[in-house]
Amino acid sequence: MPSQKGCARATDWRSEILGKVMVIHCTTFQGKLVALYFSAHWCPPCRQFTPVLKDFYEELDGESFEIVFVSFDRTESDLKEYMEEAHGDWYFVPFGNTEIQELAKKFDVSGIPALVVIKANGDVITKNGRADVTSRSPVQALNTWKAAA
Repeated sequence: MPSQKGCARATDWRSEILGKVMVIHCTTFQGKLVALYFSAHWCPPCRQFTPVLKDFYEELDGESFEIVFVSFDRTESDLKEYMEEAHGDWYFVPFGNTEIQELAKKFDVSGIPALVVIKANGDVITKNGRADVTSRSPVQALNTWKAAA
């Protein structure tokens, strides 16, 4: 994740997909909770959970919460297809970015789909965000995460 301490990161993430340019600057997530969504188009449980997560995110419209999609797709075209058919209007790590594996390792992601909720500075709130999304209302889940932050 981009560093929040004085914007020390040398480069920002920048990608264009589906006609949309996505830039993640080190200030993008200040004051927000962030959910890292590890998923892939080829994964049936991911394809079931993604629309649920999209509805969850849309219900929280305007809240201090963002999702960053971390793709385990095998090709950029798979990533594009997945985003086009099921994703919400959220951020994503560009396809092929070396930080994808670094993020998976840092947050001990051993299977997908996985939803890791973190503070803007990278501190983990929960590694089991998927369970919160499927068992609570969006407002209840967000309030639980905020209380833990």
